[in-house]
Amino acid sequence: MVNITHSPSPKEERIFLLTLAGIQFTHILDFMIMMPLGPQLIRVLNIDTHQFGLLLSSYTFTAAASGLLAATYVDRFDRRKLILTLYVLFIVATLCCGLAPDFVFLLIARALAGAFGGILGAMVQTVVADVVPFERRGQAMGTIMSAFALSTVAGVPLGLFLASHIETLGWRAPFFFIVLLSCGFLAVGYRYLPSLTGHLRRADAGNVFRQIYAVVREPNHLKAYFFMSLLMLGGFTVIPYVALYYTANVGMSESFITVIYLCGGAATFFTSRLIGRMADRYGKLRTYRVAALGSLLPLLVTTHLVPVPWWAVLINSTIFFILVPGRMVPGMAMFTAAAAPQVRGTFMSIGSSVQMMASGLASLGAGLIITRNAAGQIEHYNLVGYLAFGCTLLAIWVAQHLKVAPAAAPATSLA
Repeated sequence: MVNITHSPSPKEERIFLLTLAGIQFTHILDFMIMMPLGPQLIRVLNIDTHQFGLLLSSYTFTAAASGLLAATYVDRFDRRKLILTLYVLFIVATLCCGLAPDFVFLLIARALAGAFGGILGAMVQTVVADVVPFERRGQAMGTIMSAFALSTVAGVPLGLFLASHIETLGWRAPFFFIVLLSCGFLAVGYRYLPSLTGHLRRADAGNVFRQIYAVVREPNHLKAYFFMSLLMLGGFTVIPYVALYYTANVGMSESFITVIYLCGGAATFFTSRLIGRMADRYGKLRTYRVAALGSLLPLLVTTHLVPVPWWAVLINSTIFFILVPGRMVPGMAMFTAAAAPQVRGTFMSIGSSVQMMASGLASLGAGLIITRNAAGQIEHYNLVGYLAFGCTLLAIWVAQHLKVAPAAAPATSLA
């Protein structure tokens, strides 16, 4: 284990961020892999779009519930021990997904994976906010968000390749792949994640429920939670059904979905850190506003697309991957700065709950809006696009009224 008793050096900070990005990579991949697997799962498990939406939302709803529970204890433990424990439980739950014999078992396993993965995501963002000062946090969040890009450029395509080419495993193969990767990152995390206990010395020793109440009643925190909800509704109404819409309505093959994720992820891998640097240089709010406004066009194009040449689909999907997740980089930097360090763990755990609940409602709600006609095509996806469009505009307005903490040196020591 790495012990740091001072502000981390650039090298220590880089190792710290890359380790967290590796953990973030696997739990994001676990969440994302379900979306492009949609056509296979619907066919093999003989389920409809509503049941597929339930598979997606089961992860997020339990993540939301566990996030609320985590708010009662996250600021009372060493961040390192908590992250590693949650990671082990997440690996076990993901293994159960791969072993699921039917829809019901898979639904339960996905719920368990969400229960641990959701808190894990909040803890990763919390420790970044604890260690990296606000003036560099945009780039740090860009590094963490690059895990999303890496999961799309490498993890999702490889997972889909395994699902298509290992006939004995089929859709189960990606989950076993994630388990193997996670075990490797668990060993890396055990070796390189430092102990984080500085927040314990500042934490209020009083009633934890009183602290939670104080966090949720703070007006700026409420604005931040509303902002996070709109971010999720503006993306996860559309994203889970892209693969299904492209195959059913646009005429793309399931193998081409792998190409879409590969190209989109490759572009995002480079642009997420670029967007982070721009946020640090030009301001988080300004960068978020530009990225969010730019994302409106690919959102509408994606949800109204008709059969067109493959290259047109690829251009739009790549721009979609760059801007829709890209706006999360400055958005998350602003969100993490909305709370004081001594309550940030509680704030972020509740924030993770809000984030997962909103994304779950988004995917479930979109699944109830869209239907499949007799020819197997998706209908009413355009309505989902209009909903995402409206939520994005509202999020831009809310962001302008969000107060963030002033730039300061990291207050949490690493010991």
